[in-house]
Amino acid sequence: MINDHPLRYKLANELHARPFPSLKAPCRAVFLAIKQPTNASSRDRSGDLTHLLDLLDRYGTAHPQPGATHFSGQIGQHSLKWEQHTEFVTYTVFLAGVGDKPFDPSDFSVFPEDWLSKAPGVRMTSALIRVTEQTDDAAIGQSLEDWFVPESLAVSSVLDGDAIVGGDFRIDPAGHQRFCVFARPGVGERRIGRVVQRLCEIETYKTMSMLGFTRVRELSPRMGQIESELTGLMEAMTSGSDAAEETLKALLSVSAELETLAAQTSFRLGATGAYRAIVNQRIEVLREARFQGRQTFHEFMMRRYDPAMRTVNSAEERLETMTARAVRAGDLLRTRVEVERSAQNQKVLESMDKRADLQLKLQKTVEGLSVVAISYYAVSLASYALYPVASAMGYSKGLLTALVTLPVVLIVWLMIRRIHHAMEKGSGRELH
Repeated sequence: MINDHPLRYKLANELHARPFPSLKAPCRAVFLAIKQPTNASSRDRSGDLTHLLDLLDRYGTAHPQPGATHFSGQIGQHSLKWEQHTEFVTYTVFLAGVGDKPFDPSDFSVFPEDWLSKAPGVRMTSALIRVTEQTDDAAIGQSLEDWFVPESLAVSSVLDGDAIVGGDFRIDPAGHQRFCVFARPGVGERRIGRVVQRLCEIETYKTMSMLGFTRVRELSPRMGQIESELTGLMEAMTSGSDAAEETLKALLSVSAELETLAAQTSFRLGATGAYRAIVNQRIEVLREARFQGRQTFHEFMMRRYDPAMRTVNSAEERLETMTARAVRAGDLLRTRVEVERSAQNQKVLESMDKRADLQLKLQKTVEGLSVVAISYYAVSLASYALYPVASAMGYSKGLLTALVTLPVVLIVWLMIRRIHHAMEKGSGRELH
């Protein structure tokens, strides 16, 4: 028998981990997404599961497996779908039938108030979804006019005309988004479930991606200031009005701040791009067609949502460009500083050569003086030694001193030269 990879079954089952719900019209759905305000991606995820278990215990529902990231089950007469994601968790409760009052806020009471107050995070979004069977397009149009704000309303015929979906992406007085699904008779339960699931995902990922937009708006003023500082430093570097080392120090400070901003925003901007892609993909798979000449979900996003996402992309590219500019300017300025230092070092070496020449001349002068000094003492000693001989030979002391002086000076000079040459040869061998 061949051995399986330890993760083989886990990886295969992951593709089937989050099945679409099966829904029969008419019905309702209550959706809730919860996220920790900060550092949501690195949160202790056991708190999410503990919160879910608290809800299940209130309804006497069996618990999921330890470490589960998704769960589907019954809570009383309703069906619950729970999913844990990188930054948030979602709860979707499906209720049978529809009430007389569309989008009744009391449907949200399926989540107890004290349980909501213990949530490990804050509400990112919540939605009420109404699903009915409908064939009369005129009646559908009238319902849409009654339920939603006309200027924001997005409506589409989806999945080859099997359903009409609508919503205005506004928060109602009860604090929820509203969406409706008008299914044609005979549409399968899984298809209705997919439509409802897509609406929840579009709303959730749209909201999550807007976090990147708010982050960019917060950073824009400072990015503008940094860009001005960077431009000023590059102008100073070009004109040479300031010392290169001072300019380099200021430039390194700007580069460090840019790198810090990039590190602080990299996750949020990356997540925004991923969420945006999911929103567009979820809208695309709905296979929209225009209904009664109204704007589709794609058109709504193009007008209201895409400009915000383009702002995020622009800010991300701007930050990358500024960082690259700072790096290039720093490299150029460091090269300039190194060239200036090389020139200074060359001048120092030249001055050292001049000093060495002066020292050599001084040394030769000292050698000449030393010959004179040594010769003086040598002549004196030789004179004292030869005075008795001079008396015997009838020479005067002055004549004897004169006769001795020249040979003594010559001998002293030769000895000093010999010592000097010996020292030069020794230093040459050491250098070799």
